[in-house]
Amino acid sequence: MAAPHPIYMDYQATTPLLPEALDAMMPYLTERFGNPHSAAHRYGWEAEAALDIAREQVAGALGRPVGDVIFTSGATEANNLAVKGLWEGLGARRPKVVTLASEHSCVLRSVAHIAQLGADVTLLPVGADGRLDLNVLSDAMSDDVAFVSVMTVNNEIGTVQDMRAIAEIVHAHGALLHSDAAQALGKIDMVPIAQAADMISLSAHKTYGPKGVGALVANDRARRVLVAQQDGGGQEAKLRSGTQAPALVAGFGAAVQICEQDRAQEESRLSTLRDRFLTRLRAEVPDMCINGSMDHRWVGNLNIRFPVRDAGRLMADLPILAVSSGAACSSGDAAATSHVLAALGLSRAEAEASLRIGFGRMTDEAEVDAAADMLAEAVHRQKDQP
Repeated sequence: MAAPHPIYMDYQATTPLLPEALDAMMPYLTERFGNPHSAAHRYGWEAEAALDIAREQVAGALGRPVGDVIFTSGATEANNLAVKGLWEGLGARRPKVVTLASEHSCVLRSVAHIAQLGADVTLLPVGADGRLDLNVLSDAMSDDVAFVSVMTVNNEIGTVQDMRAIAEIVHAHGALLHSDAAQALGKIDMVPIAQAADMISLSAHKTYGPKGVGALVANDRARRVLVAQQDGGGQEAKLRSGTQAPALVAGFGAAVQICEQDRAQEESRLSTLRDRFLTRLRAEVPDMCINGSMDHRWVGNLNIRFPVRDAGRLMADLPILAVSSGAACSSGDAAATSHVLAALGLSRAEAEASLRIGFGRMTDEAEVDAAADMLAEAVHRQKDQP
């Protein structure tokens, strides 16, 4: 009897590469191999075309000018450039920086870095639902805040922040707004977010593109004060030096374009699949809990607290089901407990009983049903053990 096929439900960690993205990449891995920054001959021009096309595709999904798009190696580099670059450009005049306790670790560590350089950092709490209280933000703001960094869609609990309301408060004090939107691009309407935020960090592999490429999207006001963190040839508007990878950039742009074309339809499909999964799982495990808001949440994410001692044992018991206990970027620290779940007020024991489950373009009804049944069986087995 053939073994059951693996079921992938970890779409917040990464996404499969779309065939259209691979097709866009292939010419730049073969015959169009030139350096995109070689301006004197056809090989360079052909490679540069990949950057131009992708810049238009990414900018188009955001409703932003093409000149706002600065290609990077991913959202981590974009977040580092935004946090450290803005501090270097504004810190002497505006020494305060505000962010959330539930931000991605690369933002929190970048903020910790500039704190060592003299930044006055305010780390705001979030509610039990993972959302920022706008009154708390208002109380933290003053005219010496340089910038505020708030993630649009949280990578662990899928919480969607009210970025337009946040922007109104931030801009009223003359500060800039940065958002890590790696989990939002291609999943929600990014145009209002892009209009609200001055800077947005993006990642291709969260949007069915290749790993190793992303972007920092920055408006004129932000680019005027942003200080490059990497010296070199001055590529990407002198803000991100280094030879770009045309194949990766082309795949990024193509994936964004495809995801935008059927975004609303895909969101509706995933909402149905998520609800089907929850209904089936709750019927067998009625005492499970959802971490974070259900009303303000990306439909492709669930973070569930199970009535067990160790969710890691559930994963070990289900080798064909790919889910996670937190952010993939933190998996190297075996002793770490999710700082996002801690920010919600969960105890260490509650956090360790939680799993993140993601739904995506390749998820179907049969996989949803099988995953719910397997998880329920694993929960009951663990509860029966001493």
